[in-house]
Amino acid sequence: MGVRKNSVQERLIIFCRYPIPGRVKTRLIPALGPAGAADLQRLLTEKTLATAREFALLRGVGIEVSFEEGDKRKIRRWLGSGLILSPQGPGDLGERMHSAFLQAFRNGANHVVLVGTDIPNLRANQFKQAFSALKDNDLVLGPSTDGGYWLIGLRRPAALFEGINWGTKEVLEETIALTRRQGLRAHILDPLSDLDTPEDFKRLWPGRDMRRPYISTIIPTLNEETNIEATILSAQHEDVEIIVVDGGSSDHTVARAARTGVRVESSPRGRALQQNRGAELAEGSVLLFLHADTHLPDSYVTHVFDTLIDPMTSAGAFRFRSDLNCPAMKGIAFLANFRSRFLKLPYGDQGLFVRKPVFDRVGGFPDVPIAEDLFLVRRLAKHGRIRIASADVTTSARRWLVLGLLRTTLINQLIVAGCYLGVSPHTLAPLERNFRHFKQFKL
Repeated sequence: MGVRKNSVQERLIIFCRYPIPGRVKTRLIPALGPAGAADLQRLLTEKTLATAREFALLRGVGIEVSFEEGDKRKIRRWLGSGLILSPQGPGDLGERMHSAFLQAFRNGANHVVLVGTDIPNLRANQFKQAFSALKDNDLVLGPSTDGGYWLIGLRRPAALFEGINWGTKEVLEETIALTRRQGLRAHILDPLSDLDTPEDFKRLWPGRDMRRPYISTIIPTLNEETNIEATILSAQHEDVEIIVVDGGSSDHTVARAARTGVRVESSPRGRALQQNRGAELAEGSVLLFLHADTHLPDSYVTHVFDTLIDPMTSAGAFRFRSDLNCPAMKGIAFLANFRSRFLKLPYGDQGLFVRKPVFDRVGGFPDVPIAEDLFLVRRLAKHGRIRIASADVTTSARRWLVLGLLRTTLINQLIVAGCYLGVSPHTLAPLERNFRHFKQFKL
């Protein structure tokens, strides 16, 4: 079937908010957590857009995404191309909808339908009904079961948005009263249910677990008694479960981790084995692998969420920073961040994070004697982009201080080069060990 060339005349506007943890779906935060509520907002928006695209593919309707929060670059990265993007104007909901309708009519549209993103049972056929109804009616309304409406369509500008008590059960009733006073002919669609409250969630998705962590932060340890508590403290967040996986420490690492209240498990020694064990136990939808001497930045959950909102991104990491404040170390950090950004090879001490289904799909960390993080990243790169978040983790410089800045940097570059060139980790491991035993260089 050919596509009708009427995208200018018919416009479908999707009113949405860029999902920022703590700022969207606020009534669901007590049940889902800030990131869980934001992730639900993301899923509902993507589902609404997919339904709109299904409808527009056959009818040729132009799709406009009118967004609150965020910017065009972020929205485009999230929702993809082929959309008209417009920021919502100022004012309350009614003022913003009125402005969106006026702009669409000024741009030449003669049938405009506006829909929200809170309706999980929305179907493409309901868009078809709405546009068809506008042929013989001045407006169309899709009533929601909470007393509002999930869709409104107009074929010319109308004063239907002033004096409405938005957010109440009287929205639909007050809107219909306005249409009658103005002598407008209205068509009413079948009612649908919004998803705004924990009760809505339970009713629409019965049996689905409401409160689960968004992130599982996995910390492998081996004799880290001096670092583990501060690292755990930097990772604690209401959207996060923390799993410490110990590889047989002989000091007080396990006791000190346990007294913070996080989950502590044991595993055979080996960072890859320990991290894979943590991933098996994790309940979060995102896995974050954190070295025991690395501290996460403030608002790190929001940074992870924002980085992974791009569906083409398979994994991410933070920028690197050391706790050693000297010019040489700052130069090393600059090179590390340059390598992460342009070669897409971040180290494990940058806090690698990945969606759990993607991690499972690639088989987890390879059981190799060296550079398990870099080899995992190479695997993940085959499944999507590797992005670097716009925030720094702070990693201890103890390894550089023990071996010397120059030697440690040269070792790291040897490993990166080998990984980038496809050299086997079993070949790299003895080279790395031998280099460590050369006469020590210092800057």
